[in-house]
Amino acid sequence: MKHEESLQTDTAAPWSQKPSPTEPASAGRRRRTKKAEPRPLTDDQAREIILKYLYDRNQNATSRRGRTTGAAVTISVMRADLKASHGLNVHEVHSNLTYLESQGWVEDQPVHKSFTTPAGGVIPSTTHFYIITAAGIDRLRGPSMFTRDRFEGIKIEATGQNVITLGDGNQVNARFESLGKALSEFRQAIKDSDKINEAQKMELVVDVDTIQTQLAKLTPDRGLVKNLWEGINRAAAIAGLTDAAVKVGALLTGLFS
Repeated sequence: MKHEESLQTDTAAPWSQKPSPTEPASAGRRRRTKKAEPRPLTDDQAREIILKYLYDRNQNATSRRGRTTGAAVTISVMRADLKASHGLNVHEVHSNLTYLESQGWVEDQPVHKSFTTPAGGVIPSTTHFYIITAAGIDRLRGPSMFTRDRFEGIKIEATGQNVITLGDGNQVNARFESLGKALSEFRQAIKDSDKINEAQKMELVVDVDTIQTQLAKLTPDRGLVKNLWEGINRAAAIAGLTDAAVKVGALLTGLFS
C-alpha cells in the first residue's frame, strides 16, 4: 500500500504540483528592470543651460540685483536654482560659468562694501553678481540691429563689396552667402557632436571660423581655405559629420576652381 500511495503521489497531475523556487515566474509577472541612469551632461550642454538661465533672468527682471527679480544673480542663488531645475552640481556650475565668462558671454559685476566694527576697524566685503552680456544674448537670439559691426569704422561701400550678416553673426561677402550658411550649420553640428572631445571641437570651430573670416573678403585666400578644409574634412568623418561636410565641400568646389 505504501508503494501504491507513493506511486499515486509521483504521478499526480502536473497542474496540481507547486512550482519550485527555481522555476521562472509566471508570464503575467513582469521582471523588475534596473532603471537606466541619465547620461551626464556635456560641458556645452551645461553651458547652454547656464546661459539660458541668465538670459531668462534678464528677460524677466524687474530689478538689477534682486534675489528673485534681478537680472544679475549671486553664485549661491544660481547654484541652488540650477540644481533644482536641471540637477547641475557645484563643479558643473563653477567650471562652465568660468568658461562662459572668459568667452565674454557672461560678466561678473562685483559689489564692494565695507563694514566698521565696534572697535573702529573696517572690514571689506565683496559680493559677486553674474549677468548675461549683449554677446550672450546674441548667442541665443541671433544678432540684433544694434549688434556692433566688426567692420565698424570701415566704409564698406567704398570697397565695392556687399557684406551681409548671417544668423550666427558672421559676416560674409554676398557672393558666398550659401557657403557661409552651410559653414554656420556645420559649426553647430561640430559643437553638438558626441563623438569628439571638447579640445577637438575647439580646434575644428576655430578653423571653420577662419574660413568664415576669409569669406568676408572679395577674394579669399584659396590656399589657406583649402588647407584648412582638408584638415576639417578628415576630422568630420571621425565626428560623424560626413553629410554636413559633403554639403560644405560641394559649395567650396566653386571657390577652389
